[in-house]
Amino acid sequence: MGFSTIIDILGSSLIGGLLLMILLRINDAAVENSYINSGEYIVQLNLVEIVQLLEHDFRKIGYCADWRQIPDPSAAIIEADSTRISFLTDIGTTSNSFGDGIVDTLRYYTGSTSELSSTSNPNDRMLYRVIGSQTPAGANLGLTEFKLTYFDVNNNLLAFPIADPGIISTIQIDIKVESTEGFTNFADASDTLYSTSFWRQIRLAARNLRNR
Repeated sequence: MGFSTIIDILGSSLIGGLLLMILLRINDAAVENSYINSGEYIVQLNLVEIVQLLEHDFRKIGYCADWRQIPDPSAAIIEADSTRISFLTDIGTTSNSFGDGIVDTLRYYTGSTSELSSTSNPNDRMLYRVIGSQTPAGANLGLTEFKLTYFDVNNNLLAFPIADPGIISTIQIDIKVESTEGFTNFADASDTLYSTSFWRQIRLAARNLRNR
């Protein structure tokens, strides 16, 4: 075996090794992209579910099919804080999606991160939607931020605590949703990544709050 043959074998081995490393890296990148795309798709779906429900309920603050049941819409909001709100409304029924004319109390608030210790995401929490005196039941859709900001009729920011919820005219809603289970960062195995999506509703106004 000549010297040139040995050089050819070594060169071929080197090139083969480099090609193998490239193929492995491409495979890792493909797997990572698959996790990212799947995570982002689920996060977007969860965000849409939350947003649609919140917008539907918040726009009905102070609404009742029988308007005489809530004669003073300014009293519709009972409690208003940065992560919780309670208000009067008329929840739709199976037979009447516009409501049955009976006033309901609807409450939104978030739970603590310790409630969802079974998920790998340390920041996700339950979002609770409670009607009247029903037992609180929440949903885990990867919510990591639920922030409410309130403004009066002149668009002045209202500071907490809000002693008189009746002065609230519009609400800003900030929501951030992350995947409940993370995936390993292939560039750094010690780092866990979570797909994230953020949504903001600026100056959401319930029509009935304007009827004052």
